[in-house]
Amino acid sequence: MLTIRFDRLGLRPGAMFLDAGAGFGRHAFEAARHGARVFALDWAQDEVVGTRNTFGAMIEAHEIPAATYGGALRGDATRLPFADATFDTVVTSEVLEHIQDDVTAIKELHRVLKPGGTLGVTVPTWWPEKINWMLSDEYHAPKSPGGHVRIYSETELKAKLRATGLDVFASHHAHALHSPYWWLKCAVGPSNNDHPLVTRYRRFLEWDIMTAPRSTRIAERVLSPVLGKSLIMYSRKAA
Repeated sequence: MLTIRFDRLGLRPGAMFLDAGAGFGRHAFEAARHGARVFALDWAQDEVVGTRNTFGAMIEAHEIPAATYGGALRGDATRLPFADATFDTVVTSEVLEHIQDDVTAIKELHRVLKPGGTLGVTVPTWWPEKINWMLSDEYHAPKSPGGHVRIYSETELKAKLRATGLDVFASHHAHALHSPYWWLKCAVGPSNNDHPLVTRYRRFLEWDIMTAPRSTRIAERVLSPVLGKSLIMYSRKAA
C-alpha cells in the first residue's frame, strides 16, 4: 500500500533514490520497480534486516535487477550518512511526527537532495490525528516509546519545508478508510490488537489492499480529501 504517488516524483530509471525512515520498505520497493537505484534507511534494526531480505528475494525472483539495490542501512534521519547532493529523489513517509528535532531532519533531507531533485513527505493529517490523541494517551509520546511527538497542520509542514529552501508544488490526502481503524484502536487501546472490532476492521483493510475493488477505490477518492489519514506533500530543491 503506497502513500506517495510516484507520478508526482518524476522518478527516472537509474536515478538515485532514498527512502528515509523506510520501515519495511514499501516505497523503496516501488522505486526499485521503477528502475531507480535505491537506498533504504531506518532506525529500527529489525526493519532494516527485513527490507534487506525482501530486496534479496525480489532480486532472486528476477522481479528487479540487482543494480537497483543500493543498500538498506540503519541510521538517524537527523544525521544522514550521505554526502551533500547525493539523491535525485527522497521520500520520508510517516516519520517526521516521531522526531523531536524535525527541523534538523528536514534540513538533512534537503542537504542530501540534488539541486532540482524532488522530496515526497507524508505525515498524519491534523484532525484525524487529533482524534487519536484525544482517545488515547498511549498512542502518542511520551506515553508510548516511538510515539508521535506532534500533530502537523498543513500550514506548519509547508512552512518548515519552505524554510529550508524547498519549493512545495503539490499536496493531497490519502487512506480515508484507515482513519476509522485508528480511531477504533485508540478507543479500545492501541496495543489491544485482539479486540473483535479491531480484528474485523483489520481483515477488511487487508482484503481491500489485496483485492482493490472498484467500490472502495471510489470511496477512497471521494473521502480522502476530508477523511484521509495521511497528508502528502511534494517539494523541489532549487536548481
